[in-house]
Amino acid sequence: MKKIENIRNFSIVAHIDHGKSTLSDRLLEYTGSLSEREQTDQFLDDMELEKERGITIKARAVTVFHEYQGKTYELNFIDTPGHVDFSYEVSRALTSCEGALLVVDATQGVEAQTLANVYMAIDNDLAIVPVINKIDLPSADVEKTKAEITDIIGIDASDAALVSAKTGVGVRELLDRIVTEIPCPETDPAMKTRALIFDSWFDSYVGVRMLVRVFDGGIKTGDMIYLMHSEAAYEVIEIAKYMPFLKKVDSVSAGEVAVIAAGIKTIHDVKIGETITLADDMTAEPLPGFKPMKQMVYCGIFPVETSKYEEVKRAVEKLALNDSSFSFEPENSSALGFGFRCGFLGMLHLEIVKERLEREFDLELITTAPSVAYQVVLTNKEVVMVENPDKLPKQQYIDHIQEPIVNVSIFTPAEFIGGLVKLCLDKRGRQKNMTYQTSDRVILEYEMPLSEIVYDFYDKLKSISRGFASLDYEFSHYEKSQLVKMDILINGEPVDALAVIVHREKAYQVGRSLVMKMRRVIPRQMYDVAIQAALGSTIISRETVKAYRKDVTAKCYGGDVSRKRKLLEKQKEGKKKMKQLGNVEIPQEAFLVVLDTTSEE
Repeated sequence: MKKIENIRNFSIVAHIDHGKSTLSDRLLEYTGSLSEREQTDQFLDDMELEKERGITIKARAVTVFHEYQGKTYELNFIDTPGHVDFSYEVSRALTSCEGALLVVDATQGVEAQTLANVYMAIDNDLAIVPVINKIDLPSADVEKTKAEITDIIGIDASDAALVSAKTGVGVRELLDRIVTEIPCPETDPAMKTRALIFDSWFDSYVGVRMLVRVFDGGIKTGDMIYLMHSEAAYEVIEIAKYMPFLKKVDSVSAGEVAVIAAGIKTIHDVKIGETITLADDMTAEPLPGFKPMKQMVYCGIFPVETSKYEEVKRAVEKLALNDSSFSFEPENSSALGFGFRCGFLGMLHLEIVKERLEREFDLELITTAPSVAYQVVLTNKEVVMVENPDKLPKQQYIDHIQEPIVNVSIFTPAEFIGGLVKLCLDKRGRQKNMTYQTSDRVILEYEMPLSEIVYDFYDKLKSISRGFASLDYEFSHYEKSQLVKMDILINGEPVDALAVIVHREKAYQVGRSLVMKMRRVIPRQMYDVAIQAALGSTIISRETVKAYRKDVTAKCYGGDVSRKRKLLEKQKEGKKKMKQLGNVEIPQEAFLVVLDTTSEE
């Protein structure tokens, strides 16, 4: 194997808010990649949503140059997201690196995602450099943080790099350590060209851009490349690197990371984790790809106006180009018309995708209540996957339903244990383990149904622990459970978009809470509107919206008729957001109420 001495490829991994993106800003500044005029906070988080929420959603790869002992080194680094929903982005970034900077906040210590991400890095055999950040803060406790990294993760942190990404203290020394402690890439000169695609997005000028790491050989502009999974050949029209702005280069060789455009029209022609080779000199062995990600949460997305279906379709297809962990398939609902059933990695992912669709494509959308994928075992022993409560087979054909169970780890200060244990029990959790890392830091491990986490578990966890507890979860298995489908009837008509699958024990509470909330959001009509929750043919709860119509012209007496018409037109305007359903108008809020079933009345 030949070593490529002048290149280092590494990722920056950490829990949310431990300072990855700020550290990336400093690395760009200290390597002279940005002039003072070009510097902005969180430079790599270029999406409007990322800046607004202060989180990283997409991993970003940047090439910078650093001089050490008279030699210039090319550093390719990837800033990764920290939230549990985007851990798939992290796993892909780690495959293209030889090392990782593990950033830990000196005021918070090791948290749940720190552990999850570092284990991913260890699984990929990466060299790990512990970095303790925010040492400039008055509440920083460096020695305690070092001890936690050593005890909890098992990495020697006695000489961890101490930095303050905000002020820049220790960043130059860290750059030197990257050169000395992260191994350089190796290549087999006898191997033919092989490059791994670890991200892709759509560019309206050149088609699909692929972010690749070249492992063997090289690729230059004009080459015919062959995608081994899609079995298609394309001509390379452009090769570029983020330095940190896109800069065209003529060729890319082993060990380097670059962006390749080859006039590929649709994102479906490019699979993340696919191997690229040269069409006229193909390699026989593709590189090992990625584990396919598991979508956890599903929900329906519908246009507010049914005529906008085609626009939503185009938007969803474009977004899927940029986000390979998001999936969709067409579905229709008698209440909401035509739309899509979409799969997401978690609730934050769902929120982000919905917001991106609304902002980037200027759409008005209705989302139905999120649900998880259930395994339904039929009486003839056939197993079907049900992601939409409305598609659940009739009760007489079902033998039993199995729900997805996840392993949950919660890192928390000891004072909040009581409240968190109660929360986990309320959510049907089973305790597996409870370990004291230090006298005041505890790890709680639970087995819990995913459907219980999906709604509001994260919010409640944060409020009980005053924001100190952190959460990580991964899928474990499917388990038989007493689940039933609950329908919401409006004037006797079931509304398919409001159906939910609930645990039998909780059905009455959820039904009661739902109809009470629906009563508040459904506007009064000229007649009584009955709202009912039903299990099969049994009604378990009912509320009634009393009849009336607001007379907006009451204060107009005499005068010009156009004044009255104007007021009536204005009243009509306000009803635009409504959905006409049978003979009752249901506003967008009614569909959001389902998300909030668990809050106590």
